Amino acid sequence: MSGTQGVRKIMAEAAFISTTIPYVNAQPHLGHAFEYSQADTYARHMASQGMDVYFLSGSDENSLKNVLAAEKEGITARELVDRNVVFFERMAADLQTKLSRFIRTSVDADHIDGAIEIWRRMEARGDIYAKDYEGLYCVGCEQFYTPAELVDGKCPEHFTVPDLVSERNYFFRLSSYQDKLLAALESGELKVVPESRLNEVASFVRSGLEDISISRSTGRARGWGISVPGDENQVMYVWIDALTNYTNALGWTRDGEEYKKYWVDAAKRVHVVGKGVTRFHAVYWPAMLMSAGLPMPTEVVVHGYITASGQKLSKTTGNVIDPADLIERFGSHAVRYFLLAEFSPFIDGDFSEERLIARYNADLANGLGNLLSRATSMTVRYRDGVVPEPAEIGDPERSLAEQLAASEQASVAAMAGYDHREALARIWDLVRRTNAYVDERAPWHLAKDPAQAAALDTTLHYLAGAVRQLGRLLLPFLPQAAETIVRTLGAEPDKVPGAQNWLEGLAGVQVTKSPALFPRIEAPAAE
Repeated sequence: MSGTQGVRKIMAEAAFISTTIPYVNAQPHLGHAFEYSQADTYARHMASQGMDVYFLSGSDENSLKNVLAAEKEGITARELVDRNVVFFERMAADLQTKLSRFIRTSVDADHIDGAIEIWRRMEARGDIYAKDYEGLYCVGCEQFYTPAELVDGKCPEHFTVPDLVSERNYFFRLSSYQDKLLAALESGELKVVPESRLNEVASFVRSGLEDISISRSTGRARGWGISVPGDENQVMYVWIDALTNYTNALGWTRDGEEYKKYWVDAAKRVHVVGKGVTRFHAVYWPAMLMSAGLPMPTEVVVHGYITASGQKLSKTTGNVIDPADLIERFGSHAVRYFLLAEFSPFIDGDFSEERLIARYNADLANGLGNLLSRATSMTVRYRDGVVPEPAEIGDPERSLAEQLAASEQASVAAMAGYDHREALARIWDLVRRTNAYVDERAPWHLAKDPAQAAALDTTLHYLAGAVRQLGRLLLPFLPQAAETIVRTLGAEPDKVPGAQNWLEGLAGVQVTKSPALFPRIEAPAAE
């Protein structure tokens, strides 16, 4: 295959990526903001690599958690979910996420039709049956636990004592798919990232799968949820309902073109999930798809929790950190950057405002912001805002070009492994090297000596080129700020050349003086 043909193939590839759909029993916490920022960054990165990306999020509205929260407030479940979903939609917008669709499971016709059809297909295959059941149920997780899975008799996620529930439910023959699931995991047909989570999932499957309850009595559900086809006395278990949103949003029951393009024929079908719901996405959901005769996801990317004083953020336990409050006080650039640059994509990390402020000031205000200001203000001051032609180059210019190539290669490789923190660290190698380049060349001294005019032209040219490249590299991470950087350097975000041709079209470009893109945040005075 020729190089040109290879590029055409990559450009034609489609990808699907999703967040989980959170319960809307309360307003979102910082853990939701983390997942939104991660998934959006992955989606934008895939698009930057030439893929046609469908990015999905939404709200899980058919849960008992929502019903009980509404009862506590003295309002209907409908009133509660309609009110609270707005906070999640607003958070997505505030965090600069670029969603293809936001799906609501209690009202979306595609979702309701799709959930019912998947149930019918599973039933037609003989994978659904009814039986009496008794088990320990955590409403917070919307999940049954065995006694062995509890910690001191309590849910390991919410630290509450589960309810003992006895009723007749429908069950899914998950046990029938043990060998097929294990084969998919071991072959890489179904990837779980990171490898430690893959090992956990494979071990769980290898230990033996039991059939799972997939419905609840209409009475216990308070009549809220999607009715089981042919049985008005049962509603679908919320997780079985919720998981189907990923294909339902693409209109699969309508034989929609988006379903064929972004699911059936997609090069990637990626779910970004928290570690607490790994089993649902890497075991239950793929088995359901096998049963229904639909393609499985290709990758399940599992992140850790953001904690506060070591405790998982949870609406149930009440130790929430409000992302809307952080965005209002510090700005969306600061919050999104801190989540992506500070926290590992795979393990837990503890949040503090002090670290947010320190990281923002060091990396954005003093690092990138200062660099942008230097590049634009000196070009305006010394060359009337027009990027000059370069003259003879030396070791500093060659070193800068080498760092650009290294930063791009390393950041792309990191994102291929879904490691946004590593990718940003490598991009910041270029920020530091470019700031060092300015200090080495000292254009403020060159400007004082007419004999150094050619050297000044070279310096300003390379400086503008490096900052323009930083804007390009940061587009998946800080989209609005990166677009401002690129436009300040006289280009459009989709027309900046890559690292191999990084100085192309730069000479003669009109540069505008940079706005105060990253104003310094002053730490609150100690009380």
